[in-house]
Order: sequence, then C-alpha cells, then structure tokens
Amino acid sequence: MTSPIPKEIPDLPAVPGRSRLRPGVVPPAAVMAPAYRPVAATYRLLVAAAAGASVSVDLLLGSPVRVLTFFTIQANVLAALVFTLSALRAGSARRPLPALVTGGTLFYTLIAALVYHVLLVNEPGTLSMTGHPDAPTGWPALANQVMHTLVPVAALLDWLLLTRPGPLSLRHAKAWLLYPIAYLALTLVRGELIPPDREGRYLYPFLNVERLGYRSVLANALLVGLAFFTVAVLLVALDHIRPDPTRRRSKTGFRL
Repeated sequence: MTSPIPKEIPDLPAVPGRSRLRPGVVPPAAVMAPAYRPVAATYRLLVAAAAGASVSVDLLLGSPVRVLTFFTIQANVLAALVFTLSALRAGSARRPLPALVTGGTLFYTLIAALVYHVLLVNEPGTLSMTGHPDAPTGWPALANQVMHTLVPVAALLDWLLLTRPGPLSLRHAKAWLLYPIAYLALTLVRGELIPPDREGRYLYPFLNVERLGYRSVLANALLVGLAFFTVAVLLVALDHIRPDPTRRRSKTGFRL
C-alpha cells in the first residue's frame, strides 16, 4: 500500500547564504531573427573590394614578404576577409559575426589610420615618413590613401549605421590589444635578425631601435599602446550609448 498524498506540503527551509546565481545577459541576436539586408551586404562587399584591391596593388608592385609585414596591410587583409563574411551573412539572412571580430576589425583599421595621420605624415617631424625617398606615388599612393583613410572611415560608418550594438565590454578591449603587443614583439625581433646595414630594418620610425635606442622605442610603444587602449575604451563606451540601426520601428495607433 502507498501512503496518501498530503493535502498541504510543508514549506522547505530557506538555504542559508546568498545565491550565487547572477542574471545572464542575452544578446539581441539570440532572440531576434536575422533578416535579409541587401543594402548592408552590398556596402560591405564594396568595402571588402576596396581593402582587397589596395592590398593587391602593394603586393604586385612591391616585395610581398616585406609588404605583408606592415600593420596597415595586415589590418586591411583582415578587413577584406571580415567584410566579405559579413556581407555573405547579411545577404543570406544569417547571424552576424561576433562583436569581438567586427569590433576588432574596426579597431585595427582605426589605429592604423590614426598612427599614419598623426605620426607618419606630419611634417616637419622626426617620426614623419613624408618626403622619404621611398614615399609612394601614382597607384601605390592611391592604394595608400585607400588603406589609411577610405577603409577606416567606411568601416566606422558600417559600425555606426549598419551594425547592431555588440554589446562590447572591457574584456573585448583587452583582447584587441593582444595583437598589437604581439606585432611589436615580432617587429623588434625582426629588426634584430636583419643585418644592421640593410635598408628597411625597422618598418616605422618610432620603432627604429638603431636610431632611437630601446629605451626611447619602448617609451614610444608605451605611449602608443595607451592611445590604442583609449581608442578601444571609447569604442566600448560608444557601443553602449549608440542606438540600434537595425531595429525596425513598430507602427503605433489604430488603422481604420
């Protein structure tokens, strides 16, 4: 025989201590169905084509091994790949790429543009590359402007006008800095492996150990790194306050 079920079940005693469960943050992409976005797909394909074409010009007219060692080239290669994938996803109504990837691509193109326009083309200046005998002209000069100006501006407009907020966090900003730190280390190691009398031993004037010494180069790297982190934090803060450009406005009122 089984005992009868009691009509009233006594309350269980509360578990002592505070609950360790924290409310989870559900991203909008997890609850909103992706939509077919032909305008975003077309725009991103154009940006990818511009980045890819400018990199191709430098690869065809210069030494591919040396060209690929520049930070701007690597950032534009990444932009071409990421914008192509983003265009395919927007054109096929698939989930967008993670915010870590899209935000990082924007971050790398922006800092490449800032370093170029603030440090490398200011004249007069000890770190300027303007007036250098190897300064690009013709098609290389056009490709240079596309990589340092057009692609970063286009990437920023895509992020502001066509991309849903991440949401981004300081964790993303810290992760983005790993690549510039690794690039700095590899650049210094590359400079030590190349013979001192060889031209182009150091790719950027503010990292020229032969002329400035390690103390000045590391100080320059620290200042530039702090500027990079400031840009990353600004992107995170802006991502939290900017509106969602992909949200569809709901119609209100009565229709007769």
